[in-house]
Amino acid sequence: MSVSLYYCASRAAPLTDAEMAAVERIAAARMSSFPYQDEESLHLYHNGGSEPDEIVAGVTKMPFGPGRVLPVVAHTLDSVTYLRRALPGAEWRVHMDDLDVPWDEDEGYVLPGMRDADLMAEPGGL
Repeated sequence: MSVSLYYCASRAAPLTDAEMAAVERIAAARMSSFPYQDEESLHLYHNGGSEPDEIVAGVTKMPFGPGRVLPVVAHTLDSVTYLRRALPGAEWRVHMDDLDVPWDEDEGYVLPGMRDADLMAEPGGL
């Protein structure tokens, strides 16, 4: 059974050219810093599309290896945090299957324990 992290932003105004460039810049930077070449990272499947007022949407499939789940979750949620901060006025929904991921003004999107070094340590190292 697969678990995925879903993220989408909506607002009445479409992305400006500057915002589109910011989304592309953030996505490229975050994908290049992703720790695992063989796992799925931030995946934006469209900018503005099927849902009314949707301006950004994406999904990241979580890895099966238990030592990789928290690093992938942390990296992806950090990426979505950067995106949210670059798109003022958007309404965001971030969830892992049926679990909504809370927003914190200081930390962004976080789940309990996702930055715990002991929990994130993969057997045998990266």
